[in-house]
Amino acid sequence: MTTRVWDYLPEYGQEKADLLDAVTTVFESGRLVLGESVRNFEAEFADHHGVAYCTGVDNGTNAITLALRALGVGPGDEVITVSNTAAPTMVAIVAAGAVPVFVDVREDDFLMDTGQVEAAVTARTRALLPVHLYGQCVDMAPLRRLADRHGLVVLEDCAQAHGARHHGRLAGSMGDAAAFSFYPTKVLGAYGDGGAVLTGDGGVDRALRQLRYYGMADDAYYVVRTPGHNSRLDEVQAEILRRKLRRLEGYIAGRRAVARRYAEGLGDLAGTEGLVLPSTAEGNEHVYYLYVVRHPRRDDILERLRAYDIALNVSYRWPVHTMSGFAHLGYTRGALPVTERLAEEIFSLPMYPSLPRSLQDKVIRALRDVLATL
Repeated sequence: MTTRVWDYLPEYGQEKADLLDAVTTVFESGRLVLGESVRNFEAEFADHHGVAYCTGVDNGTNAITLALRALGVGPGDEVITVSNTAAPTMVAIVAAGAVPVFVDVREDDFLMDTGQVEAAVTARTRALLPVHLYGQCVDMAPLRRLADRHGLVVLEDCAQAHGARHHGRLAGSMGDAAAFSFYPTKVLGAYGDGGAVLTGDGGVDRALRQLRYYGMADDAYYVVRTPGHNSRLDEVQAEILRRKLRRLEGYIAGRRAVARRYAEGLGDLAGTEGLVLPSTAEGNEHVYYLYVVRHPRRDDILERLRAYDIALNVSYRWPVHTMSGFAHLGYTRGALPVTERLAEEIFSLPMYPSLPRSLQDKVIRALRDVLATL
């Protein structure tokens, strides 16, 4: 059986009774759209982060798009972010009518190089969009200072960082708003799609609730105040997420345990065999959404691992600024040298809290064998 980077079936086997009870709870509630489960999840997710407001939406991409619109970002505005991320981050910016502007990432932890951001600010810049990548947070203090100095808004992309902390603060609690995805692979994943936006600003929250429901205001049903979207979080997914939120710390503990075993099993190869293991930035508490390693012969390694029935992912093989779909932005190869170099070397080992020890041992042994024969 092929070993892959993610599998939900072990978790489902452990939690099946509670998950099916969540579905039954919704089906017997008499309300299938924007009912009690969504309201309860929004309140509980906001409370978990110590933030005043949460708006549930249909996916993480629309969480970014709606959050940008609610923050006043629109056509022609520039949003500074990174290219080493999933393409939906950029798709969401473009959907809001804005223009992505890229800065490079840091060599050691792959996170936004905040020292490059101020030089990218122009008269058209309206927002900073740090991506909390692979399970840890961008250094937020310099971004907050820069945003305050230039009158910008900060939107955190937290799709890969549920439960991660930066100097004690949770991802999602440090910007003007924060966008989350609950895609099934996430640290807090649904059994389908889902997303949410956190904010401490009541006006932003009201705008989000209007935008997710066609642009209709609560006080005038079927009257559109501003063209919006159909972006509602599903009741079933909300109820499942409520149950799983109570187990979030356990999921994180499981991921950290897997990360420790990788470090123990592969640590002696770091450097000597060209393998680079993940590093945790100062002040961060890593939750290991992905366990991303580096090697200059990445593609050879991935090909040889197939003989062991191990299929691994690269997140991300193609930096967004090099994709044909974003050629209109005018970036050429060489524009973001660290991002481009990482894209040729990084790959992800299997990572999920219910990963069986036998499979993890299989990956460690196979990777050691492959590295010894390169």
